[in-house]
Amino acid sequence: MTDEHLYIVTYDISDPKRWRRVFKAMHGYGAWLQLSVFQCRLTRRRRAELETRLRELIRNGEDHVLLIDVGPASTIDLAIESIGKTFSKMERRATII
Repeated sequence: MTDEHLYIVTYDISDPKRWRRVFKAMHGYGAWLQLSVFQCRLTRRRRAELETRLRELIRNGEDHVLLIDVGPASTIDLAIESIGKTFSKMERRATII
């Protein structure tokens, strides 16, 4: 049994350059669900690494990041309901303007 927890990480970054840096950094931690939303399975250590990395990238007072702890990854069967477009985990390819 692992000590991973499932996190939903979402962010609102005011500067496009910082947004791209956060977006690229997030790929090392989880699965991209939607434009600024990732699903991450993280140990305590990886979660701390992610938080440290995000704090280095964002600007306090301008940007906002939410790390939502859904619970122990081994007991969570995340159910995602999609309204509108059909949901599928997004591929790494992104069009960033």
